[in-house]
Amino acid sequence: MVNTDLIRDLGVPDRREAAANTLVALGPDAVEHLVRELTDEESPVDWRPIANALERIGGAAFDGLLRGLASASTESSRKRVGFAFSCLGTAALDRYTAALSHPMPHVRRMAVRGIQHCGDEAGSAVSALVPLLGDPDQSVARQAQDALVLQGGHVIPLLQRIREQGPGRQRARALTVLAELGGEPALSRADLAAIQRLIRVKLRDDRPEGMWACWNHWMAVPSGDQTGIMQTLGLVDPRPVTFALGNDIVDADGHGCAADDAYNGYERVFVTPELDGWTLILGAWCDPCGEERSEDVLRLCTELSARYGQAHAYYYGGQGDGSAWLVAEQGTVIRRYCETGEGEDELLTLGEPLPYERARRVELGLTPDWDAAKERQDDEDEWRWATHDMAADLARSYGVSPLHIGPDTPSQGAGVVALTPYGVAHGAPAGAYRI
Repeated sequence: MVNTDLIRDLGVPDRREAAANTLVALGPDAVEHLVRELTDEESPVDWRPIANALERIGGAAFDGLLRGLASASTESSRKRVGFAFSCLGTAALDRYTAALSHPMPHVRRMAVRGIQHCGDEAGSAVSALVPLLGDPDQSVARQAQDALVLQGGHVIPLLQRIREQGPGRQRARALTVLAELGGEPALSRADLAAIQRLIRVKLRDDRPEGMWACWNHWMAVPSGDQTGIMQTLGLVDPRPVTFALGNDIVDADGHGCAADDAYNGYERVFVTPELDGWTLILGAWCDPCGEERSEDVLRLCTELSARYGQAHAYYYGGQGDGSAWLVAEQGTVIRRYCETGEGEDELLTLGEPLPYERARRVELGLTPDWDAAKERQDDEDEWRWATHDMAADLARSYGVSPLHIGPDTPSQGAGVVALTPYGVAHGAPAGAYRI
């Protein structure tokens, strides 16, 4: 028998485990009471141990959670019940599949999430997920899209048929899933041509848009010679892109490739049009301080500066992850400095402080000339904290920073995404991006 005290014991740390074991043993008899407590926003019991108990009960909790999810009257209670509903595992897979046709959108969406949580076993539900790509509720359609991406490449032929034959309401999201799973090789000639036409149309009114990645790496050259700069860097196969598309690719590569052993984020870069007299090259391949890329970036900046007078490389961590800069002039590196909190940052230091660095020290009340080995610890710590966020402002002091450009920045030409030598060797990752 279930009583209120037993459920309330889930909120008492030293009684929680025993209460949960008792409720799980009661199985279906406990479900209605647990779901009622879960939907009660005034309950003194945290929702997590309740959801955990229902998850342990498994498929026998499905009907009670479905009723609770359908009747939940607030967004908060729907989230709590929906979390428990979607975590019942493969024992509920067939019932999740049946719930994909439920009249309530939030039930359909959580049924899709339940299928996602079934992992490899969810393959049997693919044919039922596909129609939801055209669901009138966009949150349901997006959830189905994400679930199909997780299924992997075996769904590509099915989605290709949808692109060719319809139904029409499923075609747009089928294209997105194809791009995420297979990239250009998975798309038809007609789809590729349509995407290229859309980019050409968008480029007519395209204006500079600031970079907004979490990890920002870039080179800067005071020239509009986009072709010559790419030749010096060994970049090939340039494809015209809008600023939105270029930035989205750079951001996606930085986030996604770390989890994929096939790619390291160095395969491609976004080369901007001329921006107020400068050309920027954006992407992790431009990293001036990472162990794998730092020496090659130093060499490339030296070669660029011999041709164009100057060349810079920067890193700026948008989440407080540090800064680095490298400045070369007339074929010589005059400064490299890195402050990311890593133990060996100081080993990268080359040359004398730049005028901007000296000026910032004066603003901070520190001496403009310093020797880190002799500096007072408090001064050194203050300087390190200041330099963590300095790269973008230092770049702007020279000319153009990608974090500070916008629609009013003077611009000539069109940006391109180009393959680096890594990309030539390994290809570029698949993905769907903003245009």
